Amino acid sequence: MAVKIRLTRHGRKARPFYHIVAADSRAPRDGKYIEKIGTYNPMVTTQRTVLEFERALHWLQVGAEPTPTVRNILQTEGVLYMKHLLGGVKKGAFGEEEVEKRFQAWVEEKRKKDEDVQSKLSTEKQAALTKRLEEEKAINQKREEEIAKRNSELAAEAEAASKAAEVEKNPETTEEPAEEPKAEAEVKAEKPAEEEVKEEAKAEEKPAKEEVKEEPKAEEEAKDEPKTEEKPAKEEVKAETEVKEEKPAEEESDKKE
Repeated sequence: MAVKIRLTRHGRKARPFYHIVAADSRAPRDGKYIEKIGTYNPMVTTQRTVLEFERALHWLQVGAEPTPTVRNILQTEGVLYMKHLLGGVKKGAFGEEEVEKRFQAWVEEKRKKDEDVQSKLSTEKQAALTKRLEEEKAINQKREEEIAKRNSELAAEAEAASKAAEVEKNPETTEEPAEEPKAEAEVKAEKPAEEEVKEEAKAEEKPAKEEVKEEPKAEEEAKDEPKTEEKPAKEEVKAETEVKEEKPAEEESDKKE
């Protein structure tokens, strides 16, 4: 009976999980097996394989043939290298102590390689993560700028629409601000004119005051004139009364005659 060391599939869809088994080569893949010697999980990055080292080495020594995938797993775990060293002991090339020494040196070298690979993967992963974060930040910043620009445009459109609505409701009130600059210019132009008017008024006030001062003198003269005129008027009244008195005296003399 030919024995093969192979994988039997377990797990669920898109999440495979394998058992490493020694089974009859005529049995189906997921059928009966002789012994389970480990597990293999391809969905993780570290500690993918859990293997019973001594049982795997035993099945190799008795002639079991591993499948290509299982051969890679056994080579990674050092089972094939140990079989090679034990073959040298059988041939008398070196002793068991040398086997242990060489195997420990190989394990240490493999551990360092694994650490280097893991550190490289972690650095690459971190670099990819930082790069992705920077790209996301740039995209978010660009999106924020576009949103701010769009909001400013919408606000400007809303303001223009509100102004247009106010113009339609109150056309007169909206026209007044347009005329304000003209009114301000006119006011500015009127200020020098007003200053000129004030200066002219001051210049005219001085002769007017002199005339006003002269007018009271003329009025005083006018007051004096009536007094002088009143005296002849009184004399005329006295003369008329004397004439009237003379007339009756004459009439009386005529009557006596």
